[in-house]
Amino acid sequence: MKITKQLIVLFVFFIGWSCTKENIRQKETTEVIVKATNITTTLKEFKNATSKSILVAAHRGAHMGNFENSIESSLKSIELGVDIIEVDVKTTKDGQLILMHDSSIDRTTTGTGEVEDLTLAEIKAFKLKAPYGRISKESVPTFEEFLKVVKGKIMVDVDMKTDNVEGLVKAVNEFGNKNEVFYFDNDYNQLERIKILDKSAQLMPRAYSLKMADSAVVKFNPKVVHIDTGFNTKEVGDLLKENNARIWINTLGEKDAEIRYGSGEKIIEELIKNGANIIQTDEPEMLLELLRSKGLHQ
Repeated sequence: MKITKQLIVLFVFFIGWSCTKENIRQKETTEVIVKATNITTTLKEFKNATSKSILVAAHRGAHMGNFENSIESSLKSIELGVDIIEVDVKTTKDGQLILMHDSSIDRTTTGTGEVEDLTLAEIKAFKLKAPYGRISKESVPTFEEFLKVVKGKIMVDVDMKTDNVEGLVKAVNEFGNKNEVFYFDNDYNQLERIKILDKSAQLMPRAYSLKMADSAVVKFNPKVVHIDTGFNTKEVGDLLKENNARIWINTLGEKDAEIRYGSGEKIIEELIKNGANIIQTDEPEMLLELLRSKGLHQ
C-alpha cells in the first residue's frame, strides 16, 4: 500500500514538472515570436535594398484598438517589433508641430476646429478620440514629444502635412533622431527644400509611374521610393533595386481587410513579387505574424 502511494506521489510530481517545463517552453517560444523592435537591425536592413527581409511600417502607429498618431500607438508599435512608424505632422496657429493627419481636429479628438486656426494650448486642452468614441487620457502629442519617445527605438516616416519643413528638420536634428528619420512627400519641391536645409537628410519620394520613379532616383538618390499597386511591375522593381532603393508599398484599405480575414498570404505574394520590401499597414501585428511565419521578417 505504501509503495502504491509513493508511486502516485511520484506520478503527480512528474506530471506537474512536465507541465511546468511545457509552460516555460511555450513562454520562450512566444518571446521569440513576439519581440520588440531592434533599431540596429532595422537601420542595417533599411540600407540593404536587395534584402529578402520585408520591413513593416505601422500607418499612424499601431492604432487599431488604439489612437492614431499617438504616443500610445507608437509604444505599441515598438512592443510589437514594427520596423517603422509613419506619422503625419501639421503646424498649429502658433507655429508648433503636432501629430495630426486631418486639417481639423474633429475626427481624432474631443474638440473641434481647424489645426491652423488653433494654438497648441487650445489643442492640448482636448483628448485623443478613437473610432466609436473611446477617449484617451492622452492629448495630441507634439512632434518633439514624439521624437523623444521613439529616439533610438524605431525608424520614423514623417508624412509632411505641413509646409514648415524648417521646423521639421530642426526638430529632427536637435533631438538626435536624424539617422532614424526619413521624410515623405509626393511634392518634389518640398523634398528639395529638405535637401537644401540638410544635404544628408533621408527622403522617400512618391512615384506614380515608371517615369516618375526614374525621376525620383535621379533627383534624390533615395534609400526608399514609395510606389502604388497600380504600377508594381518588374520594370519598376528592377529600376529601383538597380539604384539601391528599397520599395515601399501599402496594404491600406482592401488589402488590409484581406489580411484581417485570412487572405494575407496571397496579398503578400502579390505585393513582393516584383521586389517591394517595405509594407505599410493598419494591421502591423497580423502582418508581422504572417511574415515571420514565412521567414520574411527577422
